[in-house]
Amino acid sequence: MSTTRPFSPGDRGPEPSGASGASESGMPAMGSSDEGSAAAGGPGGGTVPSLRPVESAEVSAGRQVRRLVLEGQSGVVPLARDFARQALYAWGWLPAATADQRAAAEDVLLVVSELVTNACLHADGPDELWIACDNKVIRVEVSDKGTGQPAPRTPHRAGRPGGHGMFIVQRLCLDWGVMRTPGVAGKTVWAELGAPA
Repeated sequence: MSTTRPFSPGDRGPEPSGASGASESGMPAMGSSDEGSAAAGGPGGGTVPSLRPVESAEVSAGRQVRRLVLEGQSGVVPLARDFARQALYAWGWLPAATADQRAAAEDVLLVVSELVTNACLHADGPDELWIACDNKVIRVEVSDKGTGQPAPRTPHRAGRPGGHGMFIVQRLCLDWGVMRTPGVAGKTVWAELGAPA
């Protein structure tokens, strides 16, 4: 179900101390030295984004967070998938021991691909990928500077090419929505997927 509430039910709110890795607006903090090379590259700068994740202080509380700056990079869809795959390995979702675990990991990678692709097609490209995991849910966020409102195409026609991205996200996820910060251009599209049983 698509929503526009700032956070999904029971989801994170910004911690006053900033310990969550989020800024006061609820968005991941920017400018950490871990991704300096990615942020400094700029469009056409040829700088390869750092794949070293920004780990949140919430790791000890069972929540782990990683983010990747994508703004100005080329090949962002495979880059985002590789980054998400590395996170899934680090968090124990991969290698998968069962078919259900493998399917859950593949769903996460597909949702990452769809959200990043949507930002490329409809919003001049993604700015950042943010992925967080606790014991039960993986949350994916893709921020961009676009003004549009993503929505599944209706009616959905499975036999036609294109237009399936948000339908896929809607079908695979527990919930998804759009966050906007008043006075700031762009949006963040988020989606949450459940951990395998």
